[in-house]
Amino acid sequence: MTQNNHGACLCGAVRFRTSGRLRGVVYCHCTQCRKQTGHYYAATDVDDARLVIEGAENLTWYAASDFAKRGFCRTCGSALFWKRNGADVTSILAGGFEQPSELRAEAHIFVANKGDYYDIEDGLPQHARSSDSILVADEPTQAGNSQE
Repeated sequence: MTQNNHGACLCGAVRFRTSGRLRGVVYCHCTQCRKQTGHYYAATDVDDARLVIEGAENLTWYAASDFAKRGFCRTCGSALFWKRNGADVTSILAGGFEQPSELRAEAHIFVANKGDYYDIEDGLPQHARSSDSILVADEPTQAGNSQE
């Protein structure tokens, strides 16, 4: 995808714009994503050079593991971002984008950890942990540190 997109948290205190290529949407069924969202993550990603965040003073980063952090709005609590430490790419939750986003689903990861209350029947590739092209945090690691 090469179009420009924009989105925001629920209250609008944090807004973002992207330009250029976005990865297809990856559904993450790991325990951390399920606990943070109540279901599972649906996220794309973009190079940091193509991401503009407005209202960053309303953004809080939570160090969910030694590997990555999660960004959310400190006003309304909307989960917005996932960022691997030291990476120049940020994952953005697909639901935060304004429509039409033209995003397309790509795959499911951590399906071995998915909730027992649903089935995955959309025909997309499923990975017990991840694929070689999607770098993720280790499932059991949880740090619990807030970074503002």
